[in-house]
Amino acid sequence: EPFIAVMPAAGTRPGYGGEWAGPWERALVDGVIPFVDRMLPTIATKRGRILAGLSAGGFGALDIGLRHPGLFGTLESWSGYFAPLPDGPFKHATKSLLDANDPTLLARREASALHNTRFFLSTGPYHSHLIQPSQTHAFAFELERLGLQVAFTAVRQKRGEWSDQLDAGLGWALTSPASSAAPSTTATNAAMRATPSIPLGK
Repeated sequence: EPFIAVMPAAGTRPGYGGEWAGPWERALVDGVIPFVDRMLPTIATKRGRILAGLSAGGFGALDIGLRHPGLFGTLESWSGYFAPLPDGPFKHATKSLLDANDPTLLARREASALHNTRFFLSTGPYHSHLIQPSQTHAFAFELERLGLQVAFTAVRQKRGEWSDQLDAGLGWALTSPASSAAPSTTATNAAMRATPSIPLGK
């Protein structure tokens, strides 16, 4: 299925290691999306937009997507995390600002507006003391508890983990929502050959 991929950068310099939030959220929502919809033949609706990211980008995809529940039909986090870290725009953040960018709190607050939003969460092996695979599983269970549409995938081997998650995430995102509408849906078989699926609720 044809799709348009847009990969904006965050930060003011190469190698930026802070959060995808604050000014970068505003740049994406107020700048990138309107520009892309104006310049390219997009489906300029929630249904036509997917927001996904790896690691810090996975946090950013969920944070931004949950803060703007009417913008994106699919949200994906690949080896991401689910609480803001005290760096970048959150370096000296107040508790209220951190809470306003906490994906778990946002999902609970916006649950009624998210029933036509699809979530794909994946994790590889441990790759940081701040990012544990169990956090992804726990967040997936929380989304399911809220009655939301979520798929969870774990990659067992470290070699190729990120490309495997990319393949699985894109395969699932580009699957017709009608064929993956129920909670605990897994990605398509073709995308999942290298990335075993763990159904929720088992």
